Amino acid sequence: MTPEQLSAAVRDVLTAAVDAGDLALPDGVPAQVSVERPRNRDHGDYATNVALQLAKKAGTNPRALAELLAARLRQAGGVEAVDIAGPGFLNITVSAAAQGELARVVVEAGESYGRGEALAGTTMNVEFISANPTGPLHLGHVRWAAVGDALARVLEAAGAAVTREFYINDRGAQMDKFGASIMARAHGETVPEDGYHGEYVNDLARVIVAADPGLLERPRDEQLVTFREEGYRLQLAEQQRQLDEFRTHFDVWYSERSLYERGRVEHALDVLRQQGHLFEADGALWMRTTGFGDDKDRVLRRGNGEFTYFAADAAYYVDKRERGFDVCVYLLGADHHGYIGRLKALAACAGDDPEKNIEIPIGQLVKIVQDGQELRLSKRAGTMLTLGQVVEAAGVDALRYSLCRYPADSPLTLDVAQITKQTSDNPVFYVQYAHARLASILRNAAELGIDKGELRPELLDHERESLLLAALAEFPRVVATAAELREPHRVARYLEETASTFHKFYDACRVLPIGDDEATDVHRARIWLVEATKVVVANGLGLLGVDAPDRM
Repeated sequence: MTPEQLSAAVRDVLTAAVDAGDLALPDGVPAQVSVERPRNRDHGDYATNVALQLAKKAGTNPRALAELLAARLRQAGGVEAVDIAGPGFLNITVSAAAQGELARVVVEAGESYGRGEALAGTTMNVEFISANPTGPLHLGHVRWAAVGDALARVLEAAGAAVTREFYINDRGAQMDKFGASIMARAHGETVPEDGYHGEYVNDLARVIVAADPGLLERPRDEQLVTFREEGYRLQLAEQQRQLDEFRTHFDVWYSERSLYERGRVEHALDVLRQQGHLFEADGALWMRTTGFGDDKDRVLRRGNGEFTYFAADAAYYVDKRERGFDVCVYLLGADHHGYIGRLKALAACAGDDPEKNIEIPIGQLVKIVQDGQELRLSKRAGTMLTLGQVVEAAGVDALRYSLCRYPADSPLTLDVAQITKQTSDNPVFYVQYAHARLASILRNAAELGIDKGELRPELLDHERESLLLAALAEFPRVVATAAELREPHRVARYLEETASTFHKFYDACRVLPIGDDEATDVHRARIWLVEATKVVVANGLGLLGVDAPDRM
């Protein structure tokens, strides 16, 4: 029996009591009844405080309402006992058969187990990397590449329609500096001091010249355009390749340039003007964001006619909303904390609800330590630590899992040696090993010719079986909560606890017969439970973009 099924049973009891005239609820039976796992299992399998919540509305005291509900709930299918604790808590024990039936539910659901409908009907745009196409992605992008993708996966599992978006900062002076840096290297000249000095610039120059041998003979202004545009194309392709290898895939690669080329900036100004929040002062065009909590009003177009970067921000937000997204999520780094106020105010100026239509999670910095030394980066100086180099040092699984298992708003230091060691105190290894062990048990069962047959759920009555089933039952709720709070790290922590619960079950309960002993229905029921656990661990790892290996 899942928490959702028990919650429905409590609602059915409330409805029956109202229909029978034993209970009066002026506001009707609540749409949801909270059912939780008690910390102390001596208090039953589940607990609910519904009697305390509804007693005042029902014109009675919580204890009396609890007694009324308990008497009816004891008659519900799958409920073994109901006890009343304190002022009116209901502690509910379900039968082994009802609890064991969950193994069948999980196995039959397969990859869909854990998915829900809490966000069904909601369209969300999750933008979690915004980068210049002037060099490889670096350490500063690694955390969001993992966490942003995991968040998108969790939101989809909760029913949302999610679009993953990469914002390409391909407009501005840095693009010309990038092109000039490549051109200088192609001519064997010194790169401008404020240009890009990494070895990758040499590589780009060689590739571009090899593809267009006559390039160096053309006028310098033509060369600059070619080096800039070809460098852009090659570097963007490299960023896409690195992210693909990191299992982070974007649905949309959105060009900042396109906002201007397609007239989206002027269109956004028209939209904002119609909302009545633009004004002119000192020859410039401003947005009155202070009316919505920003620390100062923002310039959109300077007196010389040049658009500001904030004008692009405004156009980009308006464009997202006009593309049909209900919620626009901007995952930003620690150095962008000041953007929260201005982006929230921008949403309000566009006529939206800044508490519903836009979210701006801020992620803290991550440090990578190897051999006791912090690995550092500098894109222009050429001592850059790229995403590819970090992946090479730590591996995709270890890096993604380790980045996802902590709240994104907390600073993080990862030691390559710690996150890659093959021991049980390394969380990613511990969880992946649990999956490999589960797969091994199922392989061994198949080799022994043991088919799990028809499940007899009542046989899963050992304490360790009960605890493992309880853990599996919590998975949908964990996923829903992770989506609601935008905290994918909850999935990782759940997996670690579930892996621990499985290992304890395996130590206490013999899954396969010893030697020439015949397989019993108890063995078969435990095979069902093992398969169900394997499904949950694989689904959880999948939400983090981490492999679920069958062998280690």
